[in-house]
Amino acid sequence: MKGYVYILASKRNGTLYTGVTRDLAGRLHEHQNELTPGFTSRYGVKTLVWFEEHDLLTTAITREKTIKKWPRQWKLNLIERENPEWEDISFHLLGL
Repeated sequence: MKGYVYILASKRNGTLYTGVTRDLAGRLHEHQNELTPGFTSRYGVKTLVWFEEHDLLTTAITREKTIKKWPRQWKLNLIERENPEWEDISFHLLGL
């Protein structure tokens, strides 16, 4: 079963949230519409700035735990390597 690791941001260099899920489009919908109370709704963290697909959910979970332990600068570097403008890349999930 596939899994996704993702990073959401409140704005460029703003608050970051790293998560893992089986259904990235569904989970992103929950974050963007504040359907689940918690960190992302409290701090307005809704913009998908990076994600990575894994063949196994267990691999995605391991990767998420690793990234969460990283210093903030490493996370910023990861985002900016693939998304230097910090654009909302959720359109990738919609096939646009």
